[in-house]
Amino acid sequence: GFNKSHTAAYAVVTYHTAWLKAYHCAAFMAATMSSDLDNTDTVKIFYEDTLANGITVLPPDVNCSDYRFVPTDARTLRYGLGAVKGVGEPAVRAILAARSEGGPFKDLFDFCQRVDKRLANRRVIEALIRAGAFDAIAPDQPAERARLLASVGIAMEAAEQIAANALQGGLFDFADEPAAPMVDYVSVRPWGEREKLKEEKLAIGFFLSGHPFNAFRDEVRRFVRRPLSQVEPGKELIMLAGVVMEVRAKMTARGKIAFVLLDDGTMPREVSVFSEVFDANRQRIVVDEVLVVEAKVSNDDFSGGLRIVADRLMTLGEARGRFARALQIRLNGEVAEAGGAAAAAERLQTTLAPFREGECPIRVRYRNAEAEADFPFGSGWRVRPEDGLLDSLREWLPPEAVEVVYG
Repeated sequence: GFNKSHTAAYAVVTYHTAWLKAYHCAAFMAATMSSDLDNTDTVKIFYEDTLANGITVLPPDVNCSDYRFVPTDARTLRYGLGAVKGVGEPAVRAILAARSEGGPFKDLFDFCQRVDKRLANRRVIEALIRAGAFDAIAPDQPAERARLLASVGIAMEAAEQIAANALQGGLFDFADEPAAPMVDYVSVRPWGEREKLKEEKLAIGFFLSGHPFNAFRDEVRRFVRRPLSQVEPGKELIMLAGVVMEVRAKMTARGKIAFVLLDDGTMPREVSVFSEVFDANRQRIVVDEVLVVEAKVSNDDFSGGLRIVADRLMTLGEARGRFARALQIRLNGEVAEAGGAAAAAERLQTTLAPFREGECPIRVRYRNAEAEADFPFGSGWRVRPEDGLLDSLREWLPPEAVEVVYG
């Protein structure tokens, strides 16, 4: 009797929730995600299900979001501030109270001036910036989170100065309203898409505004032409690439086996890495980094899907070294003249030195007012074209002056 009554009760609840999800999907998914705000893994599962049901999830916003997830219309919901890591309910309630009393926040400085800093402290503000909650009131468009994050300290100091001026004015009646100190946002190097998404994941627990593979898609497709959604079984080894989203290890009779979840934005695929390959390549398997895999793909009769077994693993830098024709660096007379040609050559040598003993040739294209010429470096200066090298060069030179050339 117990089993049947229990089953009947679950069946009724299942019917009710299925009806709500079918006819009021945005409201249902908002309530579902709000029910477990503090559990990032659960929120991620519900978030992916929300997207799969055709519901648009708007990013967190200090001027629009509530503590919980809330539907804005039948097909759209707004991300809740309470789901941002490190932002508790007291801080969100303080933000909502300031917004209700004084209207939308104008910028970061206005926010710091109006919200109780005992509740919304620096850690809370930085988490909200990383999550994108200040994007709509950022100083630049498109929104620049790096500049906002670097300016939190001076914004809070400015708010304290305004509060001190108000107290002084109240005591001595020097002015009706305290004058705001003249401050501006800190100028810093903008984040690239990859860095922005990494910071976003720190605050939210997963990637919300984009996919980390997008920053590498055009380059990777030069040597891995097949997306993960189009992988098919065959007798030959094929090349796959994606960002490592998750790694699980398991002991079997044949030794340790790792299951690596790759995602290139088209479809996640699980790759099996057996003991010998895993032991030789474990340092190459890094969560949130691109992994290039040579693998054998076959049908999995047990699951009905595909079985992908890795034969060789490469980092993106190693794959560049294998497939690229050259790393081309463009230098012009203006760069050389800024510190002298000798200084430019010395900086280039210093930047390249830690990445030597690779497979990728170097070619410098130099241009001045009279002429332009290519200078291929000798074989002793072949490098590993890893992200660290490319990032260092692009901090010094314009990004378009640093190019990995493929055949």
